[in-house]
Amino acid sequence: MNAIRATLRLQFHRDFTLDDARALVDDFAALGVSHLYASPLQASRQGSMHGYDGVDPTRIDDEVGGEAALVSLVAALRARGMGLILDIVPNHLAVGGSENPWWQSVLTWGEQSPYGAFFDIDWHSPDPTLAGKLLAPFLGAPYAETLESGELALGFDAAGFHVAYHEHCFPIDPRHYGDILRFAEHNALHEQAAFFDALAQAPNPCSQAPAALSQLERVLEDPGAQASLASALALFEATSEHGATRLHALLSRQHYRLAFWRTAADEINWRRFFDVTELGGLRVELPEVFDAVHALPLRLAREGLVDGLRIDHVDGLADPGGYCRHLR
Repeated sequence: MNAIRATLRLQFHRDFTLDDARALVDDFAALGVSHLYASPLQASRQGSMHGYDGVDPTRIDDEVGGEAALVSLVAALRARGMGLILDIVPNHLAVGGSENPWWQSVLTWGEQSPYGAFFDIDWHSPDPTLAGKLLAPFLGAPYAETLESGELALGFDAAGFHVAYHEHCFPIDPRHYGDILRFAEHNALHEQAAFFDALAQAPNPCSQAPAALSQLERVLEDPGAQASLASALALFEATSEHGATRLHALLSRQHYRLAFWRTAADEINWRRFFDVTELGGLRVELPEVFDAVHALPLRLAREGLVDGLRIDHVDGLADPGGYCRHLR
């Protein structure tokens, strides 16, 4: 690693990318800068202007140019005898919305998700309404009011069934897809319901669900099946009394409980970054979480692309000292 003489902090986002920085390397060198100090580059929320609201720590954000652009920037820095220091965020990820695959998996499968232990969630809350569930305080009004307004809309896309609410996407557990498909007046869709029902007895439903979903998508290539599913989804529109009852019953079977954002201060059963509900705490003290969160930056360091790491909010970790020693 080259000796650090002077660093220049750069805030990367879609309007100032890694390629933009590469074009300025000669100017930075002329200023006597030895290392660029980059804001977090791992994938963050779409349109993020700072990168501290990460959604996927396993890849470089496409909005700043992706890994290819990072390699190109570092090559330009090396040509001028310069290096790169990278900011990383091990304490939390952005939650809510629909962009975080780990969080979406937790919403889908609950504690059985491969990421069920990644977030600091109390799955055994003394509150009976949260037993085996996490509180999802992302609603702009009390749950009953939001339900009756029709703002919670049951839909289907390539990822499966979900309830959409503004920018949020609350997935439905595939083990309950049958509760929807049985309302479709189409024999093939009725048959698909049984495959999803069987996931309840499957030893590893998370890994078996994609095959069942692919089979359902093949059935839905038929226009008749598509029309039938659309009619079934309409039966869950909460603007009618029966639709609201059906949608509420479906939501009550999920691994989350939708709630008004104001309830978070009193009822939340997972650790946030301070009191920011959009940022969920990670249990980086667990070896499997540490490895998943740090796989990318440590690989970049091994490959000689990164000369140093700056750790964001190390004070928020369970064991800051132990974390730093393990990272080193």
